[in-house]
Amino acid sequence: MKKIITYNVNGIRAALSKDLLGWIAAVDPDIVCFQESKAQPDQIPLLDFEIAGYKNYWFSAQKKGYSGVGILTKVEPDNVVYGMGIEKYDFEGRVLRVDYGDISVINVYHPSGSSGDERQGFKMIWLEDFLTWVNELKKKRPNLIICGDYNICHKAIDIHDPIRNATSSGFLPEEREWVSKFIASGFVDSFRACNSEAHQYTWWSYRANARAKNLGWRIDYNMVSESLSNRIRRSVILPEAKHSDHCPVLLEIDF
Repeated sequence: MKKIITYNVNGIRAALSKDLLGWIAAVDPDIVCFQESKAQPDQIPLLDFEIAGYKNYWFSAQKKGYSGVGILTKVEPDNVVYGMGIEKYDFEGRVLRVDYGDISVINVYHPSGSSGDERQGFKMIWLEDFLTWVNELKKKRPNLIICGDYNICHKAIDIHDPIRNATSSGFLPEEREWVSKFIASGFVDSFRACNSEAHQYTWWSYRANARAKNLGWRIDYNMVSESLSNRIRRSVILPEAKHSDHCPVLLEIDF
């Protein structure tokens, strides 16, 4: 069984200063997918992760202090693929893939549209292009685990105030419809496969004491190909980890 974690750290250096490595040692995951590393490769303490027992791979944005993804893995993968092969997206450091036998783990940081109409438009085009890319990849690599910050709450149960947020980026009807379409293309939302309860969130605004009041959004997912769904053993959100405005989501799966 493998323990896989997705975690938007909102700056890997900031998270490390809050004892992220100590937390990883305690939880002992096999694979960790970080989003929003916000660091260039020379700013990441690669050796510290090696000493902790992890091979680590990073795909940074060209723009400094922005976006970026990284994967820690105890077992060296057979293959590592940086980016999607689409320049405008790879410029932002949003996708990293590792292959183990016939299973691929993909780390994705979907764009946010919250800064305005231009980025919202970019996000919607990205979502369609990402789904096309995944569908193409599935022809060669059908067994996918796609971890990451999707920047979308799928259903009303996934957000603390669905009424007032109905016109907010991250909960727009067209974004939620995309998640439904993505799942229908052959994926399982592993957390919801294991847990149907409300008030389970992975991100809280820094404003208005939102985290203490649990006024959150569930926007971080470990999506699993239907072909692997019978191997899901457990999926839990870990809100006690406080290195970021997000918290980690753990998936335990046989592979």
